[in-house]
Amino acid sequence: MKKSFNIEEFLLKYPHAKEKIKEYNININSLKEIYEDFVKYELSYENHANFIANIFRSVDSVHSVKSRVKKPERLIEKIIRKTGDRKEKYGDDFEFSVDNYKNEINDLIGIRVIHIFKDQWQAIHEFIMKTWKVIEVTANVREGDNTKPFEELNIEVRSRISGYRSVHYLVEFYPINEKVIAEIQVRTIFEEGYGEIDHTLRYSHHEIPEILKSNLLLFNRIVGSADEMASLINDLSKEWGNKEKEYIKVIEAQRKEIEELKKINK
Repeated sequence: MKKSFNIEEFLLKYPHAKEKIKEYNININSLKEIYEDFVKYELSYENHANFIANIFRSVDSVHSVKSRVKKPERLIEKIIRKTGDRKEKYGDDFEFSVDNYKNEINDLIGIRVIHIFKDQWQAIHEFIMKTWKVIEVTANVREGDNTKPFEELNIEVRSRISGYRSVHYLVEFYPINEKVIAEIQVRTIFEEGYGEIDHTLRYSHHEIPEILKSNLLLFNRIVGSADEMASLINDLSKEWGNKEKEYIKVIEAQRKEIEELKKINK
């Protein structure tokens, strides 16, 4: 049985939220209502997430897929954290409620699609665009990255100081009478490793120490180089494979020619 929202227990786990609740005058009862409403949908959201993940597992360019549904406490923490942003967007009277949180928090369902080589993104992108109704696409890059492939497709590019790289899609679908939005993140296997480490550190520290920041950025440069090297190795492998095929054709043609000559000389 799911337990109900307990503000005292929540603040022990997320002490930084107390200041935001006071700053934005957030109604605790509204948080409780959102928490309990989301708990009712949690199982069906897990089914939706698994369904999307299984669709991706049939795509040749995809290495692996992860799916998750946001934890109720994480949802409340994000709502508190995003209230200031939404007040700036909609006005000081805005507040999260049972009626609007599903439209405002777009990563209740999260799908992580991982591929090995950078150029495989194109095929995955085309698959997403033709399979779902895509309402937003954003390419998160590091300053200095090649953004031409995204710009050619009119994809919004965001330069992230942290070095986080991933292409995010918001897709909309109707598995039931109610609209559901899922966030799909597409990244390479190296970007996945960096993203997981970065995410763990950011949730472990309210403010990341400078020494960790500098080492994260160094690690990010190494990850970027590893991606480029993997792509180079893949291109060389393809080129070598093509040359092998050509070489086999030449050898086969020569063999046939020798056979013909033997027949003539008999």
